[in-house]
Amino acid sequence: MRSVRFGIVGAGLIGRRHAKAIAQAEGAELTALADPDPRAAGVASDLDVPLFSTLEEMIQSGLCDGVFLCTPTAMHGDGGMACIAAGMPVLVEKPIDSDVLAARRLVEAAEAAGVPLLTGHHRRHNPLIAAAKAEIDRGALGRIVSAHAMFWLMKPDDYFDVPWRRQKGAGPVLTNLAHDLDLMRYLVGEVASVYALSSNAVRGNPVEESCVVTFDFSNGALGTANVSDTIVAPWSWEITTGENPAYPVTQESCYQIGGTEGAIDLPSGRVWSNPAMRSWWEPLTVRHSPRAAGDPLVLQAEQFARVIRDGEAPLVSGREGLRTIELIDAVLRSAESGARVYLEE
Repeated sequence: MRSVRFGIVGAGLIGRRHAKAIAQAEGAELTALADPDPRAAGVASDLDVPLFSTLEEMIQSGLCDGVFLCTPTAMHGDGGMACIAAGMPVLVEKPIDSDVLAARRLVEAAEAAGVPLLTGHHRRHNPLIAAAKAEIDRGALGRIVSAHAMFWLMKPDDYFDVPWRRQKGAGPVLTNLAHDLDLMRYLVGEVASVYALSSNAVRGNPVEESCVVTFDFSNGALGTANVSDTIVAPWSWEITTGENPAYPVTQESCYQIGGTEGAIDLPSGRVWSNPAMRSWWEPLTVRHSPRAAGDPLVLQAEQFARVIRDGEAPLVSGREGLRTIELIDAVLRSAESGARVYLEE
């Protein structure tokens, strides 16, 4: 199996996590790093790869078969376009862009050029999500009726010492709920419309700190999402899954999905149902959905390698990333206007 050579643009936290994942991934190796920050020299030295000042220099070196674009969101469009112009497959960290039109231009350019474009919604690669989707797809829950996603945690005061984190566009809807909404789309279906309310009543910064969302899915199901980064609580993906070792782990759940034959809560993977007649008077049984082990970032790197080497279709394409940012944009517009926002097909 040929090893696929990857370069990373951006030596920040997520870039370093991807570097660690690539080192553990089968059929992949890290061969280059690009970042103009002088501090990146130490990161490149630790990783034992050459450092380039720009993405363009890294591509021209011929050391890469694909690129992980881990720059700030505002730079995703330019970096992605540079990769597409060079015919270089690229995985763009989530969200694919904060601007819907820029994201659409990037996706259309990649599709026109036939260059693989992936979005870094790595949670879809998590084995527990794969197991939940298998349960839903095989009809274990019956017809899906409703779903709920919760993200409650407390970001400490010093998190906001960085000025841009206090401004619009840096709130938990775009930076955190993006993952949860992407998984709601993946597990339940496309969203037809949203209605959202947001608040900044605690900190008073220009950016939202809490948001409540209701949405209706095109398949007739209903959903809610509740996000806040100013609540001390155990109900968020980060704190319930143990996916990122930086966070403490609880035994709580943050997602519930229910249907006419049963319900599942995540990340536990518990599937609830009536053993006989469906009724609130009947006892419930619970079983754990079987799932494999695996780090989603490692699995994502391995899949990206197969996309390049074997022509496998991306699990999370650029167009999937576009649909998710369209949904996030609809949530933000609804919260600002106070009106329901309808998404186009």
